[in-house]
Amino acid sequence: MNDIEKFCDYIKESNDIVFFGGAGVSTESGIPDFRSKNGLYNTKDVEFQDYQPEYLLSHSCLINEPEVYFEFHRQKMDTRKVMPNDAHRFLAAMEETGKLKAIVTQNIDGLHQKAGSKVVYEIHGSALRNYCMSCGKKYPSDYIFDSKEKIPRCSCGGIIRPDITLYEESLPEDAVTGAVNAIEKADMLIIGGTSLTVYPAASFINYFHGKYTVVINRDKLNASFNSDTLVIRENIGDVMRKAAEILGIDIGGRR
Repeated sequence: MNDIEKFCDYIKESNDIVFFGGAGVSTESGIPDFRSKNGLYNTKDVEFQDYQPEYLLSHSCLINEPEVYFEFHRQKMDTRKVMPNDAHRFLAAMEETGKLKAIVTQNIDGLHQKAGSKVVYEIHGSALRNYCMSCGKKYPSDYIFDSKEKIPRCSCGGIIRPDITLYEESLPEDAVTGAVNAIEKADMLIIGGTSLTVYPAASFINYFHGKYTVVINRDKLNASFNSDTLVIRENIGDVMRKAAEILGIDIGGRR
């Protein structure tokens, strides 16, 4: 029995599955991840070469150099026209079967919901939501990207920002509570497309005490797992396509 067949057996035996994922889930859709060779942190755009990537995604940058922050956001974070890939569709189909109870995502692209997933805890927020920092007024997903102002402002004069958890900011309490509760109750945890280097998000997996842990990631992780953990070092999209075929799940949109 190969690893993907074993993965499918675990799914068959489980009834309360949670998926914990990161940027690698969306790379097949054309969104770069952060830390891989071709990731966002390793691209050298001339206009941003004097800045550390973490700074460009920080609260300090938003407050101290908002023009720089919003230019970077408009260039790198616009996912409105990006479509879900087979990994997103597989998870949405798994939710429909009743086995997958929740997705905990570090991504801000909204692709899980676009694929049809309903229970998604976005622990780093979403680039598809915006709000005024002064009065809290909400703005549509297009607003910041389409605004002609270098620093988008509300009618009250406040800065309109994306509902993203930046470096130096706390994670959204409701999403954290939902994610932790889901992981604690799960009998199977699938960890996919994440390097597990961003904290406190990466620590969430410590709340899992169920039977099966499966890690699907192309690169080796900087984390230790017990000997019972099934580790699949393949592209997550390939794994999900093969699993869908074995399980007889129609995910559509296959290439």
